[in-house]
Amino acid sequence: MRALVVANPAATTTTRATRDEVLAALAGELKVDLAETGHRGHGSDLAAQACADGVDVVVALGGDGTVNEVVNGLLHHGPRPGLPLLAVVPGGSTNVFSRALGRSRDPLRATREVLAAVQAGRTRRVSLGTASARGAPRTPATVPDPAGAQQAADGAAAAHPEWSEPRWFAFSAGLGFDADVIGRVEAHRARGRRSTGVLYVREATRAFVLGHERRNPAMTLEVAGQPPLDGLFLCLVSNVAPWTYLGPRPVNPSPEASFDTGLDVFAMGRVGVFRMLHHVRQVFAARPDARGRGVHRLHDLHELTLTASRPQGWQVDGDHLGTATGLRVTHVPAALRVVA
Repeated sequence: MRALVVANPAATTTTRATRDEVLAALAGELKVDLAETGHRGHGSDLAAQACADGVDVVVALGGDGTVNEVVNGLLHHGPRPGLPLLAVVPGGSTNVFSRALGRSRDPLRATREVLAAVQAGRTRRVSLGTASARGAPRTPATVPDPAGAQQAADGAAAAHPEWSEPRWFAFSAGLGFDADVIGRVEAHRARGRRSTGVLYVREATRAFVLGHERRNPAMTLEVAGQPPLDGLFLCLVSNVAPWTYLGPRPVNPSPEASFDTGLDVFAMGRVGVFRMLHHVRQVFAARPDARGRGVHRLHDLHELTLTASRPQGWQVDGDHLGTATGLRVTHVPAALRVVA
């Protein structure tokens, strides 16, 4: 069985020694080639080439950004028979998708789990999402074509020519506050700062306390068959639960989210500091159940649209993609086969 390992040499927790140990373990059972990413979007190009080359399994060795790029490369022409399997070995600081698949946080242990699953033929199909932005200054590295969704996408493009091509996401998308926090953290990382839970908490606190978006929310959420939700400053779209982690602690605003259902939404309107602290405690609880004034939760959605009266940050899988005045999000069931 041929395997391509797409490795991010800049991943937060992956050293060269760890990478070499992972490769050695995989090479004991598979015919392995290594390709290291050298720039943004490179992982998508490598995964797309793996499809053309008839590779059997693509192993993403890195963080959630690496996984997202590989997913977009594998699905460059949409879900279809014969695509390589996706396997994930965690190498980032959070590794949400890997943990959602039940992988160990330790790269070497996760590699052994992947090999055992490959040998036993354990695979599963997982649902994914796509997100198209309106007024986005940056375009995705690949152009996915989700099966069963192209006609709708063509109609949306005709009605709104400014909507970007869809970008696949594995576990989350968002417009507003969460994307702004991610953008702040990425700015620190660009200056050489290491991504940590403490850094995220600090930037989230600053953005909430000092920012003006929560005081003057600009977003509206529209779902077919339901009245619009106006006055939102945050909207998290989840494909799995938990939504993310701070170290070992899950952050779980949408505990019902699952690969086996549609998308879940956690949205918030105007809220004060003390009410926000109350909701934060709820999403960190052992049995999370964030409800109350200013909180909106929706489960098992096929499609949703977010619009904003002024530009907002947007993100997929923890990757800040610039600003937009709208986000169109679609659920695609059984989109990709992964090593389970």
